[in-house]
Amino acid sequence: MDTTLQKQPAASDRMAKTAGYYSAFLAFGLAGAVVGPTIGGLAANTHSSLSAITYFMTASALGYLLGSIQGGRLYDRVAGHKLLATMLLMLGAMLALVPLIRSLWLLLLVAAVLGVTEGVTDVGGNALLVWVHGRGVGPFMNGLHFFYGLGAFISPLIVAQAIGLSGGITWAYWVMALLVLPPALWLLHVPSPANSAADSESGEPVAPANNRLVALVAALLFLFVGAEMCFGNWAYTYAVRSGMGSATIAAYFTAAFWGALTAGRLLGVPLSARLLPQQMLLGDILGCLFGIGLILAWPQSELIFAVGAVIFGLSIASAFATCVNLGARYMAITGRIQGWFCVGASLGSMALPWIVGQLFEVVGPSITLWGILVDVALALGVLAAATRAAQARK
Repeated sequence: MDTTLQKQPAASDRMAKTAGYYSAFLAFGLAGAVVGPTIGGLAANTHSSLSAITYFMTASALGYLLGSIQGGRLYDRVAGHKLLATMLLMLGAMLALVPLIRSLWLLLLVAAVLGVTEGVTDVGGNALLVWVHGRGVGPFMNGLHFFYGLGAFISPLIVAQAIGLSGGITWAYWVMALLVLPPALWLLHVPSPANSAADSESGEPVAPANNRLVALVAALLFLFVGAEMCFGNWAYTYAVRSGMGSATIAAYFTAAFWGALTAGRLLGVPLSARLLPQQMLLGDILGCLFGIGLILAWPQSELIFAVGAVIFGLSIASAFATCVNLGARYMAITGRIQGWFCVGASLGSMALPWIVGQLFEVVGPSITLWGILVDVALALGVLAAATRAAQARK
């Protein structure tokens, strides 16, 4: 009886912290997806062309990269919840400022700060969750990324309602800013977990970091996130330029992908409790190759494109969380290590979509799918190397 009474507070404490991270990532997803549907409004506010306003995304991405690098070190030095709550409050403040700015250069500066807060938030949510749950983090990590995907899925709906009611983008950003406040306040009242090298469930020490395994996990994230963002950013244009239907149909294809991605992250919760990270990642890769291969085999079929997009979305959904889980299973995850994981993901989100963009007009729409296929095939080789490195740690 004494043992049960002692375990209950610990479990309750873990769940309170996990709820804080989930709500933070829900708000993070809401904020991250608000820019796309409002890009035209931002261009109008700053009297800029659409090509010029896209530098907002570039500035945000560079800020995210900086936040990922520096944020990891910060979480190793200060109380994690205070730092994460501070970043959320800064995120809300930047969101509230965005629709009020009339200068493009000032908007780009705010975008860079916004990116920094998102990078530090991303690193923190992942690292803190590992510190709370240790080697048992798999299902919880997939749950964390499901809530981010849920926020990104809901965000355009909120934006559409806000613009419809107010006639502008200001309230869309202000609503997002307000929704960031509750998780920040919650985290300020929950004690931070310790940055421990021991597994939180068994109490057994976890192996120290190995630079080779860190680099391989970061490389996997580079490839997976690159493939995800490339499909998400270019599927619409691919469908339109390939003559597979109207702009409306192309939008449905894109929505099918993001919907499948969100559902796949929820599906990853029970799967990660039963499968090793290496097994899940192998299934993710094979599913991605099958989905893209289907579309390449029948390039003019709308039905096949929709089916392939859903298979690809379901398959790649759990990849980010599972990569982090792979690292956490075989070594102690510090804030610095999680920072490098997010750096890999950040570089991937920029690299492959940029390469496809440079070759799209020259090669044609098919470069989108062939680029993703090569990217995912490379991930198979990196996974094999990461598996060998992980097994050597036993």
